Amino acid sequence: MSKNPFDLNAMAHQQKTIQTSKAVGKVAVESAQAIAQINQQAAQELASLFQKKVAELLKTQDPKTAFDHVHAEVLQDAAKEVAQYQAQLMGVLSSGNKELGQIAESMIEESKIDLIHFVNEATNNAPPGSEAYVSIFKTSFNTALQNFELVRAAMADSFNSFEKSVENVSNLSSSQVQKPGKAPVKKRP
Repeated sequence: MSKNPFDLNAMAHQQKTIQTSKAVGKVAVESAQAIAQINQQAAQELASLFQKKVAELLKTQDPKTAFDHVHAEVLQDAAKEVAQYQAQLMGVLSSGNKELGQIAESMIEESKIDLIHFVNEATNNAPPGSEAYVSIFKTSFNTALQNFELVRAAMADSFNSFEKSVENVSNLSSSQVQKPGKAPVKKRP
């Protein structure tokens, strides 16, 4: 009784799939933990900063001085904190994105190798007189390999696009913090 070539490596493929799933899950958990830690740290720093600024405001007797203080220091400090928070989040997202890209790249390469092995086995064991079918099969195989390369390129573009989006958001928030807006001056009639 001969074995079906599809079943020869079924256990190995299942093991690879499990390992890949675990790797993706690990990246997701690590990213979530890092984000949770950043959130906790940001909340603690914000609470401390808020207490400090409220204490300073309570010492102020003049409402205009209090307003100027809030505008000059509190809002700018808050903007800086937000920018730092965003930079940390973007770092975690970028790192996770790179790891996921590497995992996807590895999966594509493994699939490509498996497909090449399958085609080589199938064409080497083809019965005599089936050369025309083997030729068609190899042509289809070459098309499949080209599709692997297209998938790889699309995946790389997708990850690069995400990276650029993260950088743009980070640059936008940084530029807004560096150029704090002036408070609108109300003219009295």
